[in-house]
Amino acid sequence: MAAETPAAEELLKRPLYVYDLPQELLATLSAKTGEHAITTPTNAITTPENSEETTQEYAIAASTSCALCKVSFLNVQEQRGHVRSDHHRYNLKAQLRGNPTLDEIQFNKAVGDLDESISGSESSEDDEEDDGGQLTALLKRQAKISQAAEDEDEPSKKGTGRHPLYWLSSSLLPSNTSLGIYRALFSNAEQEAPGFLVDSLRKKQLQPINIQRKVGETEGPPAPSGPHIFMCMIGGGHFAAMLISLAPEIHRRQGGIEERQARVIAHKTFHRYTTRRKQGGSQSASDASRGAAHSAGSSLRRYNEAALEKEIRELLSDWEHMIDDAQLLFVRATGSTNRRILFGQYDGQVLRQNDPRLRRFPFSTRRATQGELMRCFKELTRVKVSQVDEAALAAADAKQREEASKPSSPRPQQQRPKMSKEDEAGILHTAQIQALIRRSKIPALMSYLSKNSISSSFTFRPSDFQQNFRCPTALHLASNLNTPAMVLALLTKTEADPTAVNGEGRTPFELAGDRATRDAFRIARHELGESRWNWDAAKVPSAISKAEVDSRAESERKTAEEEEANRRKAELDRLKKEDTAKEALQAKRSGGRTLGAVEKSAQEKREEEVRGMTPDMRMRLERERRARAAEERFRRMQGN
Repeated sequence: MAAETPAAEELLKRPLYVYDLPQELLATLSAKTGEHAITTPTNAITTPENSEETTQEYAIAASTSCALCKVSFLNVQEQRGHVRSDHHRYNLKAQLRGNPTLDEIQFNKAVGDLDESISGSESSEDDEEDDGGQLTALLKRQAKISQAAEDEDEPSKKGTGRHPLYWLSSSLLPSNTSLGIYRALFSNAEQEAPGFLVDSLRKKQLQPINIQRKVGETEGPPAPSGPHIFMCMIGGGHFAAMLISLAPEIHRRQGGIEERQARVIAHKTFHRYTTRRKQGGSQSASDASRGAAHSAGSSLRRYNEAALEKEIRELLSDWEHMIDDAQLLFVRATGSTNRRILFGQYDGQVLRQNDPRLRRFPFSTRRATQGELMRCFKELTRVKVSQVDEAALAAADAKQREEASKPSSPRPQQQRPKMSKEDEAGILHTAQIQALIRRSKIPALMSYLSKNSISSSFTFRPSDFQQNFRCPTALHLASNLNTPAMVLALLTKTEADPTAVNGEGRTPFELAGDRATRDAFRIARHELGESRWNWDAAKVPSAISKAEVDSRAESERKTAEEEEANRRKAELDRLKKEDTAKEALQAKRSGGRTLGAVEKSAQEKREEEVRGMTPDMRMRLERERRARAAEERFRRMQGN
């Protein structure tokens, strides 16, 4: 591999912006096509040490990537969020069943006819624990989806299945370094022209805008002139939209340092409570499938859906002339309800599905927020740098073609070792047991174990999964999740072994993260007796009865209440003294005359009401106020 020159190091020192590339780099760019095209994942950066992986995967991805879903990330936090997403969980289940996996675009298309179950959520705990009714529906329709996925894998069919990036090389960079630019940034007309890439890229270069403000001058809204794009996302009651200029702004900081920043023309976000918590899907989707519900929550969600639709369409109407002038429109709207809000026919319709400027985001996205739109803009317009071993790629490609030419294996990349019936049953039992433990469904778990004759020594499969390595048994998982009731049930009702160790050599007790879970082990030791297990080997402390635990908790509660009462009494005494001192000072200033009582404002009354309360008490009081306000709104709505 050729070493990087000083010029190359200087070019790659900072992120490259598609619309403002260095002139020396532009002059030396050439497109990689045909056999020299790269098919590495987004943001893939490779090193010589990874040459063995190159032969196996045909490209070397960075550590922050998901080979299963064919996506990469800017940092580890994004990667962790992806692992908890519907997309990754679907591909994981599909792989276990021997079905083909789907990339981001294919997955969004597959769920297009299903209303979103966890749409618009970030990595919330509820989403993690939800086994995903949407995923189950998708897996049941796997036969149709598999055919669709196979069709999209063929690049010759209507242009689908194409890699989201165009790759270029430069004589200023080492031969193993390639630059990637998203295909979505080019119009359909540009992509149809032969050899368009380099010429179109040079035409897209824009002069940065110098921002010079006088001292004390406030920043006003940017003018919508110049090339710009429109981006919006909608899901789960969250909506975010942004108009952003393609020409960057140059701000001069102290010391004369120039800093390039994105130039936002306009932005807006809305949020309404429209999704059915813990159940998934919008209220309108539920009404269409089951009939209209008559609860207070369903009425509120219907009202919020209508209000959200009205707000979004009014915003689009206000921005209509700027949207019409935008070069590209990037929209994420999964689910029939959300697509209807944006693309449904209505008077003054702004967005249309047949608009040639319309694009999907060619990578994973999260909750619709202004920050997420800005992250997506940076991801779209930032040049990707990939360093791969071309020789290894060529060897891997030749090997793949050789194997594909054999009549006995027309598609070797789809072949997987056939699992035994025992392994398949073990994987299915693992998924069900883990889901029940995460939801703390104790009766359902006991029934499932009994019905399927699963012993207490059952270990999760496959054993080489990271989660199963740390939590190989149901007791390990329950302890790691800090669910004391589940731990006690497993120990006393299923006789789970507390001495079993995981891949790290740790017992279930050592994974407990709170005192309540640790007490569950001690209570089990008391109820089962010393002879049932080697409790010392299980690292469980001395036995304790349930009554002793309850007595200790009650004593701690009373102590805490007394301390809180004393603290509040002292605080009230202090406030009374302050009020008395203020009144004395006020009377002194008024010449000793007694001031008349002044009517307090509503804000002063609220402040006086919460004075001396703890944050938890204030939170409960605020929830009560909101509940009363919501009830009053409902009464007014019903009266109208």
